[in-house]
Amino acid sequence: MRRSLTTKATAIITMAAMLFSMAGCSKNDGNTAGNGDDKTANNESSADQASEGDSAADDGYEIIKDKDGKPVDLGGMEIIIRDWWSGDPTDPANEYEEAVKEYRDWIQETYNFTIKPQAMSDWGTTPTDFVDYATTGGDENYIFTLRDDPAITSAMANGLMYDLSTLDCLDFKSDKFQRNLLHEQYSSGDHIYAMFAGYSEARTGVYFNKRLLKDAGVDPESIYDMQKDGTWTWDAFEELLSKVQKDKDNDGVIDVYGLTLNEGVMTSEAIFANNGSYIDKDKDGKFKYNLESPETLEALEWCVKIYKKYDMPDPEGAEWDYYKEAFLNGQAAFLVEDEYAGCPGNFLEDMKDEVGFVMFPKGPKADDYINVWCNNPVAIPACYDKEKAWKLAFAWNLYTNPPKGYEDYNGYLSTARNGIFDSRAVDETIAMMTEKGKIAYHSMIPNLNLGSDFVWNIGPDAVVSEQVEKIRDTWKSYVDDANKNIK
Repeated sequence: MRRSLTTKATAIITMAAMLFSMAGCSKNDGNTAGNGDDKTANNESSADQASEGDSAADDGYEIIKDKDGKPVDLGGMEIIIRDWWSGDPTDPANEYEEAVKEYRDWIQETYNFTIKPQAMSDWGTTPTDFVDYATTGGDENYIFTLRDDPAITSAMANGLMYDLSTLDCLDFKSDKFQRNLLHEQYSSGDHIYAMFAGYSEARTGVYFNKRLLKDAGVDPESIYDMQKDGTWTWDAFEELLSKVQKDKDNDGVIDVYGLTLNEGVMTSEAIFANNGSYIDKDKDGKFKYNLESPETLEALEWCVKIYKKYDMPDPEGAEWDYYKEAFLNGQAAFLVEDEYAGCPGNFLEDMKDEVGFVMFPKGPKADDYINVWCNNPVAIPACYDKEKAWKLAFAWNLYTNPPKGYEDYNGYLSTARNGIFDSRAVDETIAMMTEKGKIAYHSMIPNLNLGSDFVWNIGPDAVVSEQVEKIRDTWKSYVDDANKNIK
């Protein structure tokens, strides 16, 4: 899922970094904004002195002060948020970006620190770069932006990621964290090892070619209407696929297919859209093999049926992503793909026909639409001491708050409006995607390679029971090994 992020326009990434909600370090129900209750904390540290109860307002913002009545002082710390994409800062392009810049300038001056994102790894080396640094340590002030990778699970198990639950400047019940739930994905018991701020990026949905639908006697707006009234289901989707798929000249060759796609994208989304999963967690926080749950198996069987009946086969010798060309050329009416494809700088920019975009339809075991959230985890190396970790978290928490007046600003919607989406896709579908979602755990299991192990084998000729049998014992052993490291 992360691979697609590297292809996005810089504007998308910049906007994503600015999505926050207005819950700050000062919202701790009267607890001191200090170092928490970790028994190893240095009680004389300046971090321990920051008391929420002694604060004042400046420029419309609350100033968090220590017990001596002075603003928390981070001592001129120069903090780098390491990632793999950030370049030099650009001038604000609109009122929102201007407000963000003014707010961030204010917090850095008020609390005596500097902070900026900086590309210091590439996508491939990011996990190992973190492990290497957290193992050897250093004098820098780094906060790491990571990606889903089993190496990060191993880092959690081996004590390389700071336990963020011990830092009382982070309120994981606040909107900024509840809007994505990443901290629950990267948790072990009561311990939390990574975080993300703000709305989740929209993921897999269904694009449709409005011209082809009209040619088949289908009102494209009716799909939005079904999504809105809760009747956008697998059965409704299949009925539309049967209407649009046509052999126009009766020569025995299909001229317009119902569907084109990368099957692996739809297979995973269909599973979650039916309340299934590959790997789950039990009430004790242990990973659970879930490939053979009724919900998951039903989704797999349904996918194979749809692929067999409506999925456009690739021409012989075609590249793996021929489906993109097929949809652009009007050879299929529907495309199951991630939302990013319609954003600026991506392949649907070349689409001549007008398209719509809805969430993936809900399966029979689901009560609502589901979008699988996948965001970049942010972590602090455990090689840092308590005081330094608290100061880094304090600064990052302020940095990821929004400016006044933009508490509910959703930058993903602004980015989408500059893409190929119509107004209903932005205001109804993408807005819903950033609010209706769940987290997945299969990327947390070391050695589990979802594509090559299983998903890439689910196509129009697959026998689900055979594919499950091939991988059952292997995945169960991976889950058992992963659970041995959970505290």
